Amino acid sequence: MQIQERLKNYPVPDFVWDEYHLDQEINDPGIMIDQQMVAQALRIDELSKADLTARMQKRTGLDNPNSVVQMKDYLTQNGMEVDSLGKKDVAAMIKTAPEDLAEVLSLRLQLAKSSVRKYQAMQNAVCADGRCHGMFQFYGANRSGRWAGRLIQLQNLPQNHMDDLEQARDLVKAGDYEMMDMLYVSVPGVLSELIRTAFIPRPGYKFIVSDFSAIEARVLSHLAGEEWRTEVFRKGRDIYCESASRMFGCVVEKHGQNSHLRQKGKIAELALGYGGSTGALKAMGALDMGLTEDELQPLVDMWRSSNPKITAFWWAVDAAVKDAIKQRTQTQVGDITFVMKNGMLFITLPSGRRLSYVKPRIGENPFGGESVTYMGIDAQKKWSRIESYGPKFVENVVQAVSRDILAHAMQTLSYCQIVGHVHDELIIECSPGVSLDAVCEQMGRTPPWIPGIELRADGYECGFYQKQ
Repeated sequence: MQIQERLKNYPVPDFVWDEYHLDQEINDPGIMIDQQMVAQALRIDELSKADLTARMQKRTGLDNPNSVVQMKDYLTQNGMEVDSLGKKDVAAMIKTAPEDLAEVLSLRLQLAKSSVRKYQAMQNAVCADGRCHGMFQFYGANRSGRWAGRLIQLQNLPQNHMDDLEQARDLVKAGDYEMMDMLYVSVPGVLSELIRTAFIPRPGYKFIVSDFSAIEARVLSHLAGEEWRTEVFRKGRDIYCESASRMFGCVVEKHGQNSHLRQKGKIAELALGYGGSTGALKAMGALDMGLTEDELQPLVDMWRSSNPKITAFWWAVDAAVKDAIKQRTQTQVGDITFVMKNGMLFITLPSGRRLSYVKPRIGENPFGGESVTYMGIDAQKKWSRIESYGPKFVENVVQAVSRDILAHAMQTLSYCQIVGHVHDELIIECSPGVSLDAVCEQMGRTPPWIPGIELRADGYECGFYQKQ
């Protein structure tokens, strides 16, 4: 009752209620699960694990090769000291380990595959009608307002990269473990790639999967007014090549001139849009992709100098937030407004939706400079004071605007049976005659509240969910 009393001063706008009602219309019908495939995948996983464990025991002589302690002792006795047996660490060790130890580590990596948990979640969540309901939590991400995945977590499924996806799926559905073991290096790896394919349309229908192309990059470029990037999107060119071309001062083509530089452009684009530096590049796997430590800071500097308006946008937002808090006044950067009211910082987006930050105040960061802090749920899931700054607020805003664009597309396509959605993607269950091109055209329409942004939606048809 106290919460309700406090929140009555902040009524939910009607258009957000409309989004919530649509969310319920998506959650209630749910999405169909291929129960035969799920059951066979679980059975094959059991056979695979038993086989891998037996091979590990034969190779190592260990009673329990899954034991971290026993495995570390085994590796030490064979001249390989290890601190961790985490998946990334084991994958890195395989590259330099002697052949016999590399095989043992490879077997351990396969045993550690946790893909079966998703299949178990499907079995637990599926209802009597063969469908899973309630998979999307409205406003699950409190900073941006994005939906959050529940039950099976559609938002974090492994991607599929197999060329023979349908053949592998047929083998699993038939329960043919022997053939899978013969054809594929890693059965657990195949099961992992097939998780998405357990979602199917009802008989006689198909899926249309349609998603926005580079939605966050487009939103960031539009809000910051980085015209050269918007022009790249308008002409349908490759943003990674164009970014690398500006960074390195030469023509970069995907399969042509200086194509080796495209990867550097890509890693910079993915890591540096929200104020990230060398640490962000490392977190995105820059060193694993062949970049050296010495290349990282120059890469950061080149990206920022190539995108001066985005860099300026970070710090304009930083100043606007601080001024709003200090002076208890309304400030504005482009189409984004900032205001303090009743101990809350509100950021109003172009859509009219507001982001809220509880009890903000100006503090001091570890480097002696000013920083903004507010109350919220931290990484440990506790209510505590969280520190933020301009680029982080920009990330919140860009993701929130991207979410609003998706919500607009969902409203546009609400006459379709939307059965799933993931940040920038919609999964539609429809009859065979529905036009893919029409769906993509309608999804890519520009919302009236953000004129001038360059949007594009691409898609494909499939008989089971997959990532193309």
